Amino acid sequence: MVIQVSKRMIVSALVPLVLALTPVGGSASATAATPAPRVAAAATIQNDVFWKDTAGNPIYSQGGGVLKVGNTYYWYGAKYNGAVTYYNNPSAGKNSNTSLSAITIYSSTDLANWKFEGNAMTASDLGGAGWVGRIGVARNPNTGKYVLISQLNSELVFGTSSTPNGHFTRAATQSNIANVTTGMSGDQSVFVDDDGKAYLAFSNKSGRSHLYVAALRPSDYLQVEPAVNIYNSSAGGREGNVMFKYDGTYYFCSSDLHGWNASHTYCNTSKKVSSGYSPEFVMQGTDADFSHVTQTGLAFTVTGSQGSFVMFGGDRWSDFAGNGIGYNQWLPVTFTGTTPVFHSLSQWNVDAAAGTWSVGSGNNHVLNPSAEADRVAQNDLAGWTVSGGNVNSNKQGGYTGRWAFAQSSSSAYNASRYQNISLPNGTYTLSAWVKSSGGQKKATIFAKNFGGSELSSSINRSIGSWTKVTISGITVTNGSIQVGVFSDANAGNWVNVDDFSLVQG
Repeated sequence: MVIQVSKRMIVSALVPLVLALTPVGGSASATAATPAPRVAAAATIQNDVFWKDTAGNPIYSQGGGVLKVGNTYYWYGAKYNGAVTYYNNPSAGKNSNTSLSAITIYSSTDLANWKFEGNAMTASDLGGAGWVGRIGVARNPNTGKYVLISQLNSELVFGTSSTPNGHFTRAATQSNIANVTTGMSGDQSVFVDDDGKAYLAFSNKSGRSHLYVAALRPSDYLQVEPAVNIYNSSAGGREGNVMFKYDGTYYFCSSDLHGWNASHTYCNTSKKVSSGYSPEFVMQGTDADFSHVTQTGLAFTVTGSQGSFVMFGGDRWSDFAGNGIGYNQWLPVTFTGTTPVFHSLSQWNVDAAAGTWSVGSGNNHVLNPSAEADRVAQNDLAGWTVSGGNVNSNKQGGYTGRWAFAQSSSSAYNASRYQNISLPNGTYTLSAWVKSSGGQKKATIFAKNFGGSELSSSINRSIGSWTKVTISGITVTNGSIQVGVFSDANAGNWVNVDDFSLVQG
């Protein structure tokens, strides 16, 4: 398995393989013959860390896409010099260095362990580069060539290779897409349909309120054909545009125009690739922590012998936004009818060959556990409920990342911030990192409503530096729990809390 680096940059142990998987969500496709039962080969995807490749080196791939060739998935993305800087010293905070080192290629057969195949194109291949991003690859059936499409400053650049993991040669540029209000794409991605036809899904360059689908020129994919305007957003621009198809329905999904920051995921659906799209809706499960503190980056359907689901690749853009450790956060999307359901998980197991997945035993069941999702100072935070009014807020300067939860007031107060969580019955451990002024009548990290008596850890003492508090042996018997922080405090008392964690064991 891949060695990962923890949120505090400590090299972790090898993630163990799970011996079996129970299919979750999705539905198996009907076949003429039922496959013989087999033991599922599960691999573990660990989010909220910097990913490493099979050689133990950091994976640098942002703003890219995935193409499946046979049983192998090829992942293309940008390696930015600022990403390397941030990886080497996250405590220094975000930076603005978006200069390109290379467009990278990684390969995998299990979607968890990725081999570095080399650089598809380097900055020198692209004339010294500038802004390069939103990269996708498709194989043209007429030429047999693999075609890479990327933004290059204010144009599109195309590269070709005879193999999916080879060096791509610059083959064409395009400075205008017909029928687009601004003449060029904003954020974009490449979508390959079941019939092999390839499309660019994107918003317009300025304002980004217009959403488009445009075919790649069938003869060679070295030009984007005139675009079709499928939808106009009335609630602001959209970026991070991706497209996928599931059970005959096309999904065009994107994020808020938040720069590099986390967002809800917005979707439109249609039975046709370039027309008839529904009004926009928020993907279920992305509002409680803003898509696992990411922006839409890539998406593709995983279909196996026992089921299928959509892989959502969220870009965290840590180096430019400070949204938490780990550039790539990959999550499963399942479906209730045609309604997509996003599953926000810090750890999960995937069997790519079977098309199934399960929640990992080390998954943190708290959503938005580090107050990083909301991106601006405010009292109401995604995923959390408060009582006690404006004494609750987020505060810059967390144990990790930019933010922490805070309770404080210039007058006496009684307040809590809590989260109600549905989860499997079992034994859990709750932990959090805290600072406290001390002096409160009562201040606790707590767990209750889990089928037993409330458990808590007192923090009504002076805690001047970040200190971890832990409540173990929480036996959940009713499928739910409430966790949070509570203060019955005097004027001037305060507590800061960061990095809630609720895991089995």
